[in-house]
Formats: sequence, C-alpha cells, structure tokens
Amino acid sequence: MGFVLLWYSLLQLITLRIFNVSLYDHAIPRDLAANLILGAILYGITRNLRWYLPTIAVVMAVIHLSNAGKIVVLGGPIMPDDFLAVRNLFLLLEGWQLFAVIAIVATPLLLLLAMTAWRRTRTWILLSSVSIAAALLILAPVPVVHAMDDWLGNVVWNQRGNFEDRGLLIHLTQETARYLAHGKNPPTVGEVESAMTKLQPNPAIQSLPPHTSDTPPRNVHVIVLESFWDPALLTAAGLSDDPLDPEFRSLWREAGNSHVLSPVFGGYTANTEFEVLCGFPVTEDSVFFEGGLRHDVPCLPRLLGSAGYRTIASHPNIAAFWNRVNAYQRIGFDTYWSIDDFVSDDINRDFLSDSSMYRQVMEKTGPLIDAGQPVFNYILTIFGHLDYPLNAQRPAVIKAESGSKMVQDYANTIYYKSRELMAFLKLLRARDPHGLILLFGDHLPFLGPNFDGFTESGLLANNRSKFDAEMFYTLVATPLIIIDGQKGPRQVGDVPVYQLPQMILEMLGNQQPSLMRMSKAPDGVTLRPLPGMYFAGDQQERKVCHQGDGEDGDSGNDDACADTAQWVHALITVTRDLFNGHQYSLQASHPNLLPEGEGVNSVGQQ
Repeated sequence: MGFVLLWYSLLQLITLRIFNVSLYDHAIPRDLAANLILGAILYGITRNLRWYLPTIAVVMAVIHLSNAGKIVVLGGPIMPDDFLAVRNLFLLLEGWQLFAVIAIVATPLLLLLAMTAWRRTRTWILLSSVSIAAALLILAPVPVVHAMDDWLGNVVWNQRGNFEDRGLLIHLTQETARYLAHGKNPPTVGEVESAMTKLQPNPAIQSLPPHTSDTPPRNVHVIVLESFWDPALLTAAGLSDDPLDPEFRSLWREAGNSHVLSPVFGGYTANTEFEVLCGFPVTEDSVFFEGGLRHDVPCLPRLLGSAGYRTIASHPNIAAFWNRVNAYQRIGFDTYWSIDDFVSDDINRDFLSDSSMYRQVMEKTGPLIDAGQPVFNYILTIFGHLDYPLNAQRPAVIKAESGSKMVQDYANTIYYKSRELMAFLKLLRARDPHGLILLFGDHLPFLGPNFDGFTESGLLANNRSKFDAEMFYTLVATPLIIIDGQKGPRQVGDVPVYQLPQMILEMLGNQQPSLMRMSKAPDGVTLRPLPGMYFAGDQQERKVCHQGDGEDGDSGNDDACADTAQWVHALITVTRDLFNGHQYSLQASHPNLLPEGEGVNSVGQQ
C-alpha cells in the first residue's frame, strides 16, 4: 500500500506537470482511497510481490495517463463508452501507433492474468465479491446514480469538473452507473405525449399527402468536411497567408458567412453525422451511432428513399468505424461506399485526398444524375484528420510565425482542402445545376492540449468551466454554405446541425410527414443543445443555459432560459424515445413511417 501511495503521488505530479491536469484539493483523499482499494483487491489475488508491483504500476499508469491524454485532446475525461470505442482505434491506426495502442490495452490485461493466484481460495472469494458488486450495479444502476449524485453532485455540461471534483475511479463508477441506468429508463407514453405537445409541430404537416409534382425531384448533395474551419481567426498565429481559397471566401460571403453549430469539438464526427441525417440533437457525451441509435428510424435517407431517391453514403474510412455499417442501415441508406470501394491513388499518409474522393464519387454518381435518377449524395471526407499530414504533391505553403507546428500543418491542410473543394463544386454545379448542395465542417480542429492554438488568440479559455457564451459559440461554429440550385447561395445565418434536415425538406418542397420537422426552434430562436447545457440567441445576444434552468418552471431567475428550456427538454425526450426508447412518438404521429423489415439491402455494395 505504501508503493501504491508513492506511485499515485508520482502519477498526480506527471499529469499536473506534463498535461496540466489535476484534481481539486478536497478530491485527492477520496481518489487516493479509491486507488488504495483497487490496490488492496489486486494484492489480495496476486501470487507474490514481484508480480504485484509491476502490475499495479501499469494498471494505474494506463488509467490515469489515458484520462489525462483525453482531457488535453478533447477537453473531457474518460467516459464509459470510451472503452467501447477503443476498437475504433485498432481500425484507424497502423504502424507504431497501432502497436502502441495494442500495448496499452494488452499489457495490463496480460499482467493481471499472469499475477493472479488462480489456485488460492482467497482469490476466488475476492473475484466473486467483485463480480457480485458488478452484477448489482448492472441490475440496479438507478439507485446507485441517485446516491452518488446526492453525495458528489453532477454537472453534465462540465465533465472535466466532475472528474476534478470526484477523482478518476469514482468518476468512472458514477458515470458507468449512469450509462447503465440510461437504457433502463426510456421515456414513458405520458412523457412523450407531453413532449410532443410542447414541441407543437405544425398540425398541417401531419395531414399533407406525399409530395407530388410534375417537376422532377432535385438531387441533394451533402458534403461534410473533416475538421473544416477558418484558420484566419487565429490572429496570434501569424499565418503568412489566408489558407482559405479566395473563391471559397467569395462563395461563403455570398452565403452570408453562415455557420453550422456542431454538437462536438475536435472529434466524434459521427455525432455531427447523426444530426444532419436524422434531425435531432445529440446531448450526451458519447458517440450516438455506438449506443444511442438502436432502432430503424425514418431519418432523412429513408424518407427520401421512400420518395424515389437513391440514397448513397461515401466515406473513405474503415466501414465499421463508429458503427457506421449498422447506423447507416438503420437510418435508411441504400448504399455505403467505404475505403474498400475507393482506389487509394492519392494518400496523405493514411487518408485519401479530397480531390481523389470527389473524383471517384462523381464517377459513381454521375451516371445516375445524367439518367435522371434522384440521388441523395452524402459525402464525408477524411482528409484533414488529425494530425494533418500532407504528401509530396502537397508541399507546405503557409507558415505560422507563432512557431506552432500543429497550427501550421492545419493551415496548410485547409489550403488544399478548400481548393480541392472549389474544383469539385465547379464540376458538380455544371453537371447538376438544379441540385441542392450543402457543405460544412464537422467540428473544429484539435490544435493542441487544453485548447492551445485557440487560447493564444483569445478565442477559447483553457478549460470549459471558464467559457462564456461567445466561447461556447466559437467552440462549435464551422463554415456553412447552402447552394439552392440556380438560385445560388442562401444566407441562413447560424444553423444548428440538427435543424438542417427540416431545412432540406422545405427547400425540396417535400411535404411527407416527418418528425424531423419538430426540431424547428420556436420563434426562430437559435438553440444549440450540448451535454447538460445549451446556448440560445444570435450575434447580438447569446445566452448559456444549464440543465434544469426552466425545465419545470424553475428558471433560476433567468427568463431567457425559462422561455426555451422546456422546448429543449421536450426535444431531448422525443430523441430518446425515437432512437433508443419505445418509439411512442413515431407510433402516435406517423405509424405509416415505421420502418419495414431489417432496413437496407445493399449497404456496402455498389
């Protein structure tokens, strides 16, 4: 136990000095106690001290250092679903990075197996006790959550603050219980009915017949750009030139310099995908495609498919990454082209270039467009992924006076991404002049630990708990351009990603019944829900509202939050019901939209 104490102290010093991650002073005793309990359990099952010391050292180091690493990259601590997401790293990485991740995962597991005294009675008594405790947590997580929340509190919008206030092992236990409780407590019929009443969808929408017109359906092209943002906002970086293509700047200006408001920062692209494809917000600190999307649902691909569209998703990545094979099936895609469906003829280390991807997508979809087959053409790029590698055909042309290599690499990536995008847009608009085109960035880039890169220019603070409303806006705002066929770019202002599907349906003149229309905010207010909070308003006045403000008539003396909180809470309730609950909302409003069978027939096939 003395070794555990010393090793714990050293790890706290490392995470503070190297990662700038630390606990509140009052949390250190309870976190130390949790680590000592872990050490005592492992000592109780070990064969001898020679096996115990390296094992407990490796186990503690992996847990604490991985947590600190995630905080500096994404701003939040390890959460339960991160353990499920580890397999995605195996799919994405290669070379020494893949070997490192395998070693990080396998080494503590192998040491635990090797150190355990399997033939001792004491070992099986301890393992049985731990198993019983785990089973009780799995069977009855709700009372555990309530008890731990009463004891330690819970601030959903500030998970880093939760970790700093609890300690890592207690934080993981508390959030694991919450994760398990979430699936056991779906919204009831009454809660869903009440929520739908608060959302007040247009009654006329429900009675309209399917859209019919003598005008051929317009193609829809949605281009989601990996880590696409405006580096010129980094005023302290001293960039030698504007990375964005002047033609993009001009087009974006015509579109009123509009922005989408993403649900994520620095990663978790799948949550942005869910919102633009299904029209409901992600409000949990997890990947929705992994655990939140459990049913076949009439999202935008399925709705357009029922109107005669060929629905195609293109993403040159491992097909199963972020559970996309299953997720794309459940939301209604006919076809999913992943990395195996593309020729890897222009690779930036691990990532297919945008120009190659665009060319190959056009080769595949062009004949459908020419033949008059309506297409929902969904494109998710991968070039621009961290850590922004370029190949020999893309030499660096932008320099950063600040000396930040990551900022400089990112600026050069945007230099090429924006130019390859504009070249593709010219071809696409010429071939499909009446098509509806939407393009936007999936999230802001990671530019260094603790929001470094953004902090030096005063855009963000180094901790989410210090963010004001303007910083939360900056955290999620990426460029948006909507080209409405021959009408050209549309000026739409700031649009949360989850509101794009209902906008698409309106621009198409599509009158099919759809729950996605519920996400249209009341009175034109811009609302961007995030885990445990949301912000509302426009450029003149933005307001941050936290969970609980106004949901039950208690506005916390804040009228601005009280006016919108019940609407946001109702939208979250319907989201939970529709995608991982009993689907009462779908059964009550649009039983004709319930999916038939198992979903798509040709995912992964051309």
